[in-house]
Amino acid sequence: MARFSGVIGYGETVESPPASGKYVMQITEYPYSGDVLRNTRGLEEGVGVNKNITVGNRISVVADEYANKHFFAIKYVMWQGVRWTVTNVEVQHPRLILSMGEVYNGPTP
Repeated sequence: MARFSGVIGYGETVESPPASGKYVMQITEYPYSGDVLRNTRGLEEGVGVNKNITVGNRISVVADEYANKHFFAIKYVMWQGVRWTVTNVEVQHPRLILSMGEVYNGPTP
């Protein structure tokens, strides 16, 4: 089984600047380590000429207190130098099982 060591990005909607009525996604990254449970790659039809690369990877990380309380806010996992969208989070205390999909194109810290 391969090992994982990288960051997980959490997103929180905050008003910026305060009292402006404008809300933005604020991303915070935290380091984690764990195991790669599944390592797959696929191609999907995209809007453009080229197909989109997707992964069907599953990563298991040991969750700290922050991860346990904020697992619903996980947006992406940095794996192999790329931010991948987390499509599903399964809580198996004390671990979180993260399923990944497409390349993440949202806000970053």
